[in-house]
Amino acid sequence: MLLYNVTLILEETAAEDWLKWMHEVHVPAVMATEMFVSNRLLKVLDSPNEGVTYCAQYVVESIENYNKYQEIYAPTLQNELNERYKNRFVAYRTLMEFIPPTA
Repeated sequence: MLLYNVTLILEETAAEDWLKWMHEVHVPAVMATEMFVSNRLLKVLDSPNEGVTYCAQYVVESIENYNKYQEIYAPTLQNELNERYKNRFVAYRTLMEFIPPTA
């Protein structure tokens, strides 16, 4: 299992609209790709950055599904974000692996 994390730092004036758009449009569109098994949105409370920081996290079962998402779906979905909130956010994307506990 892998975790695809998108951290966004938004201008305060865009944060409320972005959150609503994420809940109503973007996250459902990402999940409709059927590449991810779950998702969650988090707000960073102690961010050192100006603006409002959120993390959108998506759990994916395999690197193959992640690569398929990046190749087929991500360009369109990221373009929608870029057009809607142009010059009002910065995004950082990371892929992480879950580490099982040791006995």
